[in-house]
Formats: sequence, C-alpha cells, structure tokens
Amino acid sequence: MHTYLVVGGSSGIGYETCRQLLSAGHQVVVIGRNKPDLPVTFFQSDVVANDTLPVWDEPLNGLVYCPGSIRLKPFKGLTASDFEEDLRINYLGLVKVLHQYHPALKRSGQASVVVFSTVAVKTGMPFHASIAGAKGAVEGLARSLAAEWAPSIRVNVVAPSLTDTPLAERLLDSDSKREASAARHPLKQIGDAKDTASLVSWLLSDDSVFMSGQVLRPDGGISSLKV
Repeated sequence: MHTYLVVGGSSGIGYETCRQLLSAGHQVVVIGRNKPDLPVTFFQSDVVANDTLPVWDEPLNGLVYCPGSIRLKPFKGLTASDFEEDLRINYLGLVKVLHQYHPALKRSGQASVVVFSTVAVKTGMPFHASIAGAKGAVEGLARSLAAEWAPSIRVNVVAPSLTDTPLAERLLDSDSKREASAARHPLKQIGDAKDTASLVSWLLSDDSVFMSGQVLRPDGGISSLKV
C-alpha cells in the first residue's frame, strides 16, 4: 500500500483519481476546501489563500496538484489581477505545496508528482492568454524539478483538452455547446474525468518508473492531428 496526497480532490479529475487510488488499496490524503465523500484522510485548507498547509511527516509515494482555472477572455479584456489570480491558483499554489511536501516525498525513496497543464500551451488558442501563460509556467517548473529531483522523485505533466468536470461546467452547459466542443476534436468527443484520472493513476504507480519530465496530452488529438 502506498500513500498519495491529492490537493483538490473533492471533484472532477482529482476526485476520480482519489477513487481509483482507493480502489487499488492505497491510502489517500486530500487537502482542499471541501471533503470528498470518500474514505480519505482530509485536511481543510485553501492552498491558494494564506492558509497554513497541514504538516505531514510520513513518507509520501506521490502527490497530485489539481487546483486550476479556466479564464477565457480577449487579451484586451484581461487585467493584471486576472493574470495574477491565474498564477496564484495554477502555479504559485503548486510551488507552495511542493515546498511543503518535498521532504515527505523524498522520505519514500521513490515518489511521483503529477501536475496539470492545458492543451492551450502547445497549441495557440484565442482567449487563452492568461491560463496558457500560467500553465506554461507549470510545465517549465515540472521539467526543471524532474531534472533536479531525479532519480528519487519523478515529475510529469498531464495537459488535457476540455474535460467534463465542474470546472468546465459553464462551457458545457447545453447540448449545443457539448456538440460544438466535441466537433473541434479529431476524436469527436470531449474529455472524460475518469479517463484522465486513469492516466494520473498510472503516472503515480510503479508501472511508470521510467517516465519523468514528460507532458502527456489526453486531448482528443487536437494538439497534434489535422483531420
């Protein structure tokens, strides 16, 4: 049995990741604002705010950072505060978490960190300037730490396209929106949280011990295919 920390595990991909890890017999620790309806060890804390992160001295075999944002606006409509908030949620919160729990990850001997980016970093998309900038910082951090922390801690990135989660609810709140979103992808579908969580679970597992510093793209082919 391994012990995994999931930051933001109360909904969406984070929740599905917790569920899959528990089903595999692992211990799951969740930090977030709301407790998921799962048998996890839960600490209530907002990592983006000035809340103090809980102390965890036992070894951690893996860590997943799930907090994110979807802010789609024309560049001229984005304020400095918009950019700062996206950086706090997606990047600076991650930095804070990794500072806090790096010793616990090292203590396990072999650990895996999984963080989230977006398809919009590799593929330029209109109205994504703020979130693509923040997630680009996440990818750069992940590659740097993958090199710095090797060989004892692996760090990988999952960069999905639009996925059916509460975070994306306003983009998928009608049949017409869902159909249009699916049509933009070569595979003619939108992402499913369970599928992406399966990829996260694999990256956390011992089955992916030869994988680090990579950006994996469950994006329906939109970043690499023209059909």
